[in-house]
Amino acid sequence: MRASFVFSEVITGLRRNVTMTIAMILTTAISLGMFGGGLLFVRTIDKMQANYLDDVEVTVYLNDEVSDNDSACSSTTCTTLRQSLETNPAVESVVYENRDQAYQRFQEIFEGQPDLVELARPESLPASLHVKLFNPERSDVIVQEFSAMEGVDSVDDQNKFLDRFFGLLNAGRNGTFIVALIAALAAVLLIANTIQVSAFTRRTEVGIMRLVGATRWYTQLPFLLEAVVAGVLGAIIGTGGLVALKYLVLDSILATTGGVIPPILLTDVLFPVSIILLGVSVLISSVTGYVTLRLYVRH
Repeated sequence: MRASFVFSEVITGLRRNVTMTIAMILTTAISLGMFGGGLLFVRTIDKMQANYLDDVEVTVYLNDEVSDNDSACSSTTCTTLRQSLETNPAVESVVYENRDQAYQRFQEIFEGQPDLVELARPESLPASLHVKLFNPERSDVIVQEFSAMEGVDSVDDQNKFLDRFFGLLNAGRNGTFIVALIAALAAVLLIANTIQVSAFTRRTEVGIMRLVGATRWYTQLPFLLEAVVAGVLGAIIGTGGLVALKYLVLDSILATTGGVIPPILLTDVLFPVSIILLGVSVLISSVTGYVTLRLYVRH
């Protein structure tokens, strides 16, 4: 098989149906770009979960009686509660924070909002016990056990907030994958249609080649390679679009979160996302091309 002939036929086929080829490449690029965006979503969520699960706490807020009169957790009520927490096998550490310390931390957190800081007063913030767990996912055990104990006003489980937050992020990820799937379906239909049109326009020369002894594989390989080349170009454009999106949009947006959402690195886009997109594009385009040739092309 002459490789030069096959490649010349591939180039001829792509140029002959240039508008359909461009549409096929762009549709493939959009679908792969959306899929790559979903993969970056997953990678970012995994990073956030790894970062935040290490810092997840259960906060036991104490009632006004303890908060008003016990700045060092030396009363019987506070000491008993603290000892119960420290001896619990699920608890790694316990830190007491009185009202003045809570107010100081509040000022540090909201230092960029002076109006809010002026409205707050130390007496409006309760004393609390910050409980770090060996397994943050078992925080519900602490909530159930200590919510009704003497001196406790309420128990706040940070894990519940994170669950809601990650639920929203997962919903965004799922939406991205759904759009990518729809775009991928459009790309598959375009690839199949382009191959059929290309084979139809060259049916005479393919028929002559078969008459002089060319095998079915030899005559159909150029059509298959057309689909693969278009898929690879779509993957390259899709990856380029993700890189451009990172620098032009995502970096500035994520910077405003103050590190709440970790930045997306160039290496996150290039490895392994770009490799996955390239592999998926080759797989989809080659399988679609092969199936189309088997079902619709009978030369």
